[in-house]
Parts: sequence; structure tokens; C-alpha cells
Amino acid sequence: MRPLDPSRRRFLALTAASAASVTALGLPAVPAAASPAGHGHGDGAEPDFGPNVFVYDPATPVEEIQSTLDRLFAGQEHNEMGLDRYAVLFKPGRYEVNARLGYYTTVAGLGAHPDDVEIHGAVRVIGQPDPNSPAGISALTNFWRSAENLAVTPTDWSNQWAVSQASPMRRVHIKGILWLEPGNGGYSSGGYIADSKVDGITINGSQQQWLTRDSELGGDWTNGVWNQVFSGVVGAPAQGFPDPPYTTLPTSPVTREKPYLFVDGAGRWRVAVPRLRRDTAGTTWAAGAPPVPSLPLSDFFIAKPTDSAKRINQELSRGRHLLLTPGVYRLDRALRVKRPDTVVLGLGMPSLAPTTGDAALRIEDVDGVRIAGVLVDAGPVESEVLVEVGKRHSHRSHAGNPISLQDVFFRIGGPYAGRAVTSLVVNSRHTLIDNIWAWRGDHGRPGTIGWTVNTAATGVVVNGDDVTAYGLFVEHYQRWQTIWNGERGRTVFYQSELPYDPPSQAAWRSPTGNGWASYKVANHVREHEAWGLGVYSYFNQQVDIRCDRAIEAPRRAGVRFHDAITVFLDGSGGIERTVNEAGTPVVGSYGTSPVVNYP
Repeated sequence: MRPLDPSRRRFLALTAASAASVTALGLPAVPAAASPAGHGHGDGAEPDFGPNVFVYDPATPVEEIQSTLDRLFAGQEHNEMGLDRYAVLFKPGRYEVNARLGYYTTVAGLGAHPDDVEIHGAVRVIGQPDPNSPAGISALTNFWRSAENLAVTPTDWSNQWAVSQASPMRRVHIKGILWLEPGNGGYSSGGYIADSKVDGITINGSQQQWLTRDSELGGDWTNGVWNQVFSGVVGAPAQGFPDPPYTTLPTSPVTREKPYLFVDGAGRWRVAVPRLRRDTAGTTWAAGAPPVPSLPLSDFFIAKPTDSAKRINQELSRGRHLLLTPGVYRLDRALRVKRPDTVVLGLGMPSLAPTTGDAALRIEDVDGVRIAGVLVDAGPVESEVLVEVGKRHSHRSHAGNPISLQDVFFRIGGPYAGRAVTSLVVNSRHTLIDNIWAWRGDHGRPGTIGWTVNTAATGVVVNGDDVTAYGLFVEHYQRWQTIWNGERGRTVFYQSELPYDPPSQAAWRSPTGNGWASYKVANHVREHEAWGLGVYSYFNQQVDIRCDRAIEAPRRAGVRFHDAITVFLDGSGGIERTVNEAGTPVVGSYGTSPVVNYP
């Protein structure tokens, strides 16, 4: 483990898990939960979501609900590389519970409006013990969990949400104070909020980076470390980068919120499919907002982890939408989405795990496909790509009805030694990318992490024109983290750590010099714009490793960057420049190099 000084900086601690290694071909079965959702057919009956989904209504004894929440948290609090997945769903009404979320746990309301489900107590994420943090606690590895579509009235002084990447808060109303750090200045590295409202102040505390999109803040946003981005947020702090480190866009250029499950006034189960919006600010559910379009749940194939890829593809070919219940789906072939407007919605952080070297998911170049709420794990046989959107050289316009990827997370290594050349390739025009964490693991079970073990060249490649990304987190890949080949691309918030483990400078040289830039815009691109970018280094092999530049792009008026920063976290070497030739070295000791505008 690397030493830490009092500077606020990130440390991803080695996981405490010491269970035996597992392989993609022999993962243990997910254990059944004690209180499964009911069985039934039709939109008015209780759907069969399997044993790891819990559905409650206000008539359920609070002791039963609290017991389930406590049991799940006890099992998942430290289960970072485990295989269990859970969702706890609340029908409209009031509940007095304290919901603490561990790994792979979703807590969500089933109302048509967030205020239909009122949690009096908390829906919270707490810090974990960390001897390397001066505070003795951190939230640096609080990944893979979510809260959605409910209201929380804190009965403590705040609702704590101390998370890092891949832990979104969506469509949530916090009726009080929101606290985003683990406490006492403990390290934290998040995060993402969208379509939400906070009535009180938001205490950012030690959060090194954060994106808040299309939301409403009723009180101040306090503090910030390196990179805090607000896009279409009513009540957002004023632009101030780098001091304070706030990047504020008054509106979001084009958005469409994530689909969500709900029960309507007649007790029928449906999936909301929010509309496309342009130049927006604030939530979709404020007073006077139009009703959200929805689909009956009977239009969905409710998949279980025991269903084969062949069976799931048959259902998709029949024109059904797909709801993935919690668990690990071992796929001997890619899931293929060929029909326009198909919805693929994950419940409780389900994992797609290719086993034969194929992709996990391939999407045709058609209108309106929505992929939301899934984790993709590379398998032991190297995949060329894990998720592919459209075919290479796709040229159809999808301006009026784009494909969207929301809360889609990628992992190379960790639970087992996976390999993939590229995690996500976007070929289709106008695609919306909304909260992606592509992660080549820097820690995991023994034998799953290493320069020649969990190999992965690039996290995200964008070939399509007119693609917009909000919340692009891409980390530790071995070459360029992100490559943007398409025209008129836009990124609102980017966070990236370079790989920790290059064994030598000779092993980590790009065609343009020492190291590989994190964010690469191709030389032929004429127009591109990005706001709020943070790139960090921590080379931990006790070798002097240099990266010539964090962001590499053609220098022309149409390719613009706003509010970019590089950070030396720890270790050896560092980053020489921030954008092309702009910026100062952050090498050898803690430091930052902000660039407000380029060129």
C-alpha cells in the first residue's frame, strides 16, 4: 500500500476479500434471499422477480423491512468482489426505516413521482474503515449501488451518501441535508446525481470530483476538491474553476432520463420511458411536468440469471423488452438488440459476464434503444469489445430518438482475471452516454490483477458523430483511456486515473511520446467540446513513469476544453502537461495543474 500524506487525494485500498479465485466458467450460484417477491403474471399481479428482489408496501410490518435491510447490509457491506445482487422496492406510501446500502444493492421507490414513496429515516451509504486515511475512514471503494425514485426525510441531521464511482442517485428528493463524504474529512472519490432535488444544503466535503445533472439545490453546495460539475442544475453554485473548483453549465444540451419501474394508481406494473429533452435545467418531475410515457411490464421478458443468452435473444427477437433481475448472467454469446425502441433495464446491478470471448451486448444502429443499470464483467477469454453500439461506419441520424446508455459499468478484473481490448465502442450517431464507469481493476481477488493479467487497451471509443456524454469515468486502461473519433462530440464531466502498474517507461509509450494520454481526440476531428475534466496519476511500481500529456487533441478553434485539471496522487513520476502543451508538470509530489480554457 502506498503512503498517504494529509493532502486530500485518492487511495483505492486492496480489497479485504480473501476468498478463492473464481472463473467466468464456474462462478458459484447466487444465494437465495429469505423473503422473495411474489409470483404472478399480468401487469396487476406481483411479478416473479426471483429471490433477490424484495417488494414492500406500507402494510408490511416495519420490523420485517428493517430486518431485511440490515441483513442485506451485513452481507454486502464488504462484499466488493462478491456475486450477490439485490433490489429492495417500495410501493407508494410512508416507511420509517434506515436503509444502509452495501455493494450491489439498489433501493428504489415504485411510485410515479418520487414523493409517492416517503422514507422517514435514511437511504444512506456510510464510510469504511481505512487505516491509510488520516480520518481512519474513507469512501474510496464504495462502488456499485444506487438509490432511485423516492423521497427521504432524514431523521438524523442529514442523509449520508458517501460513495465513489458507479453509485448513482437518480430521481430522489432529499427533504433535508445531503452529506456526501464519510466523515471527518475521510477520502472520497465520487460521484453522480441526476433528476434529483435537495431541499437543504449539500455537504460535498472531501469528494474529489462530482457531477450533478438536471437537478435542483435548495441550499448551498459546500466545498469541493478538484472537479465539481453542475449541468442544468437550478441553484447550482456560480462558475468558479479552479478556485472554487466549480464548472457550471446553465443547461444540459440534450438529455433523456433513465427508465424506471413503477406501479400505477390501478396497481399495474409499468416501466416509465422518459422523453428526450433539450436545453434543460431542473428535474423532470417538478410541478407542472407532463406525465411520463410508460410501457406495461407484460411487454418485458423478466430474465433470471439461469436464462441462457440464446433464450434471452429469442425473446428480444420476438419484440419483447428485457428486464434483468439481480444476479450474474454467464453469456456464451452476445445479447443482441435489433429492434428500435427496445428497453433493457437492469434491476439490482445485474452482471453480464461473457465466457467465450464474444461481446456481452451488441446493439444495432436503430432508433431509441435504452440500456440502463447493468454491470459488464470481462471474461477469461479476451473479448474484442464488451458493448458495441451500432456497426462501424453507421451514418443514420438518431437526433430525434437516440440510443442511450445509462448507469452502464464495466470491469476488467477483480472477481476474476478478465480481458478485453475495448470496453465500449459507440458507432451510432447521436448516442447519449449518461454515467459510465469503465474500470480496469487496480485491486481485486488474488491472481486477478496485473499488467499481464487483466489486460485492456482502451475503455471507451466513440466513432459516431454528435455523441453526448455526461459523467464519463474511465480508469486504469493500458493505452488511451478514451478515444474520440466522431465529429461534434460533447463531454460534460470526465474523470480518469491513468494505470497504476506500467512496469517500465518502455512498456508504456504511445506513438506520440511517453505514456498514453487519457483523453484522445483524433487528429482529423474538426469540432469537439468538453467541460470539467480531471486526470490523475499514481504509478505504484517504484519506477519513474511519465505521461507527456493528460489530454491530446488537434489544436484548432473547433476543438475546445474548459476546466481541465491534472493531479499527482502519489507514487513515482507523473504527468508533464494537462492539454497538449498547456499546463505545468505534476511530477514527484502532490500537485495540481488546472487549465481553464484551451485553446
